[in-house]
Amino acid sequence: MEAQTDVRDLPFDAVLCDLDGVIRFYDFGEVARLERAAGLSEGITADVGFAPENDLPLLLGEISREQWAQSIVRGLGSRASLAEGQAQGLAKAFTESGFWADEAVVTLLRQVREHCPVILVTNATVWLDEDLAVLGLIDFADSVVNSSLVGVAKPDRRIYETAAARAGARLDRCLFVDDRQENVDAARELGMSTVLYRTVADLREALALIVRPAGSANSGDGTCSGVAASSG
Repeated sequence: MEAQTDVRDLPFDAVLCDLDGVIRFYDFGEVARLERAAGLSEGITADVGFAPENDLPLLLGEISREQWAQSIVRGLGSRASLAEGQAQGLAKAFTESGFWADEAVVTLLRQVREHCPVILVTNATVWLDEDLAVLGLIDFADSVVNSSLVGVAKPDRRIYETAAARAGARLDRCLFVDDRQENVDAARELGMSTVLYRTVADLREALALIVRPAGSANSGDGTCSGVAASSG
């Protein structure tokens, strides 16, 4: 019979995890095809769509998907001198792109949730619940801290504090996982342990500190290769 992890020995009391770039990934194949057909450099639509002046109002819940698309149309018109029809086609393809979930990451986090809370901390849109339903992840986490609903976005410290509070954990007892350096840096400054996500191996190694048999060697400070401990 497999030994169970003693909750008192866990190196973290909660895992706070990003969504996009860690769990969810987008398929921009159609956008790339349209860009090539228009003679544009691949990725220019994403550059416009994710520019702070267009992206941040969306992630704070201040504009709709349609308004975001129109901001992309305007941006493509000014940057690439595209005809409005072409720009609208690119904006529609970009804002309605399909997506998928990395099942290896989902499985790891489901295992961790058997031992401690898992909170999604994401700069996301007001329609995120619909997207999670499409992915079959509507009940995947203990809570979802969505920037467009709480009104603050990473790397603002308040979104991390909100996530830790929902987990019922101190900041210095949280493991934060994200694929963006600035978000990881902000979490570390608050005292969290962190993982800068690049591959599933990064996450697997970090979460092995939680999902492990009782009586295994204690890591001491709760860190390993791939996990950056807080300095505070």
